[in-house]
Amino acid sequence: MSKVITTDQRSSAAHVADGHDMIRVRGARENNLTGLDIDIPKRRLTVFTGVSGSGKSSLVFGTIAAESQRLINETYSTFVQGFMPSLARPEVDVLDGLTTAIIVDQERLGSDPRSTVGTVTDAHAMLRILFSRLGDPHVGPPGAFSFNVPSVRASGAITVERGNKKAVKATFNRVGGMCPRCEGRGSVSDIDLSRLYDDSKSISGGAFTIPGWKSDGWWTVRLYAESGFLDPNKPIREFTEGEMWDFLHREPTKVKVEGVNLTYEGLIPKIQKSFLSKDREAMQPHIRAFVDEAVTFTTCPECHGTRLGPEARSSKIRGISIAEASAMEIRDLAEWVRGLDEPSMAPLLDALRQTFDSFTEIGLGYLSLDRPSGTLSGGEAQRVKMIRHLGSSLTDVTYVFDEPTIGLHPHDIRRMNDLLLKLRDKGNTVLVVEHKPETIAIADHVVDLGPGAGSAGGSVCFEGTVEGLRAGDTLTGRHFDDRATLKEKVRASTGVMEIRGADAHNLRDVDVDVPLGVLCVVTGVAGSGKSSLIHGSIPAGAGVVSIDQTAIRGSRRSNPATYTGLLDPIRKAFAKANGVKPALFSANSEGACPDCNGAGVIYTDLPMAAGVTTLCEGCEGRRFQAAVLEYRLGGRDIGEVLAMSVSEAEGFFDAGEARTPAAHRILRRLDDVGLGYLTLGQPLTTLSGGERQRLKLATRMGEKGGCYILDEPTTGLHLADVEQLLGLLDRLVDSGTSVIVIEHHQAVMAHADWIIDLGPGAGHDGGRVVFEGTPADLVAARSTLTGEHLAEYVGA
Repeated sequence: MSKVITTDQRSSAAHVADGHDMIRVRGARENNLTGLDIDIPKRRLTVFTGVSGSGKSSLVFGTIAAESQRLINETYSTFVQGFMPSLARPEVDVLDGLTTAIIVDQERLGSDPRSTVGTVTDAHAMLRILFSRLGDPHVGPPGAFSFNVPSVRASGAITVERGNKKAVKATFNRVGGMCPRCEGRGSVSDIDLSRLYDDSKSISGGAFTIPGWKSDGWWTVRLYAESGFLDPNKPIREFTEGEMWDFLHREPTKVKVEGVNLTYEGLIPKIQKSFLSKDREAMQPHIRAFVDEAVTFTTCPECHGTRLGPEARSSKIRGISIAEASAMEIRDLAEWVRGLDEPSMAPLLDALRQTFDSFTEIGLGYLSLDRPSGTLSGGEAQRVKMIRHLGSSLTDVTYVFDEPTIGLHPHDIRRMNDLLLKLRDKGNTVLVVEHKPETIAIADHVVDLGPGAGSAGGSVCFEGTVEGLRAGDTLTGRHFDDRATLKEKVRASTGVMEIRGADAHNLRDVDVDVPLGVLCVVTGVAGSGKSSLIHGSIPAGAGVVSIDQTAIRGSRRSNPATYTGLLDPIRKAFAKANGVKPALFSANSEGACPDCNGAGVIYTDLPMAAGVTTLCEGCEGRRFQAAVLEYRLGGRDIGEVLAMSVSEAEGFFDAGEARTPAAHRILRRLDDVGLGYLTLGQPLTTLSGGERQRLKLATRMGEKGGCYILDEPTTGLHLADVEQLLGLLDRLVDSGTSVIVIEHHQAVMAHADWIIDLGPGAGHDGGRVVFEGTPADLVAARSTLTGEHLAEYVGA
């Protein structure tokens, strides 16, 4: 009896479902987009380029990714949506062909002291399970190895409701991994009491020196004075031992002050809650300065910075505790995990190996799991976010990257390119906002926006292949193959800044002389120790202005005029010309429109749906009262001035009736960093990452100092803008300022007078100075990775 086998041959006719291979965008008007129409191919790598502020992020993040996330959120129940951020529909007519969007942006990871590389990537959670199963001695479940879980012990009587109710004694015990001394932070704070109060004065006599604690403050000084625990008229140094304990350490206690129920607590716990529990970078500058002076952080003496209690540290696998494993470089930890042969834990060990291999593959093998997430650079944070996606089983999703090459040495950019291609080859759509030509070159499809920035941008200038971009007459195309040349003559140094015995992080007792009076570039692969050497050895202050990568913060009320301090001289000029108070010319003060409180729009927050924004009818979006707009300076009212571009305002305040030298100086710096197109009143929330970086640079350049330290100032800069930045650096040096730049961009290296190259690798393979000299000498020697890539860049 023969068996008939039939083979179902797949039909050669195209299925109708295969026709949806494009993301169609019609009439996009988000921010500065000008009714843009575009078709983006799916399952391809598309790179969006153009000058900073041309509309790349508005199209990719503000339109495509935002609508994808909004539609996904709408699939949840109304109850769940109430706990999620409300997303408004983008300004666009048609969006078809969207898939689930996964955003990998430049936002820094949270700087909570308990957030580490291990907790962010879930690697520490897997490691805790491993130690709870294989650790010797066995100390408990995974929570016993978590520095976020405290140990709990309790005993007492409980009622058992079984037949006749009966009270029995019971004990409860939960083992946690948290160090009880530092509460899982790894460091303890020591408060300098002399910075909090003057003990020669009484509380009523203004003893407190804490910012914001006025002598008649109701919630602070009066609470201490009238609590009944202290004598408010006695100098603090004369307090008895009991009064001093109540003053500094008393636990929260309910008191009644003038008939009002309040909570009194000692000064030290109050300061810890008020200041030390907050993100330092989110504090106002004067508060941050106070905290830096009044509080010192030292490694916890009990856990030695591991954050873990003694039980967790005692349990080991092959002589290694979880604290020691977390402190290893991840590439070394991966080798240790490979050496574990335990069939019962095979799936978990495989998952750990894949995670650790992903770190090495993405160029982060030099990190350790106990590294605080807040200390990661923008580029490192972005790559850490990628870890969770590399091993994902998801396909046919849209990955959206915001300049993934930030903070990467040319050697590491090739690895990043391989990862982007790997994500695409799994059947995903990869959208990348990028300026680096090395990444643009691997694109299947290129979209160039422009032609300019701000109101001069928002249009598609080119769409097609990389070869077509090179041949096209767009700003990006013309500068795509630009290469800086080595200087024929370099400046001579006017002195040196000696660094001796630098050993922060992975530095190996480094001795180096940093030349002054020149443009000095410090380079090396990511993780080689550049920032540790410069920021760790040259403290800000004493003539040093340090401009790092921390993002500027601002609400929808903040704008370039308020952030840079430009509004202050403008308000004073208006007040002087019209004989009125300066406060009238602030939309956050007396001059604000009463209907919208100076916002220009009215926000209506809906509990179960996206909020609605409508233009204020009272001021028609101008933010000021009608009476304030009657006052003029040089023929313009304050609303018209804030609507000016930086370039227009620079000419306006330079001559005539409106001449204001203080305002003109700030505007000149903004123009120097390439922000001449920004309007003075544009909300900071609408600025791109590159624009914010340059706004910060222009602001900090107003500070007086003989030495500027710039940490990757090319972040977010278009190829055409780098040349303008080099001109700015030259002007700074020629004016007598020493400039030290931590940078990976080859154009900045080629333009340097002196290069200090760290390496040869990252982590424990780095931390040494591998080259000191001129760029020409580095290219000639080709003795380091940087030398090889710079030689290739300049065509040597």
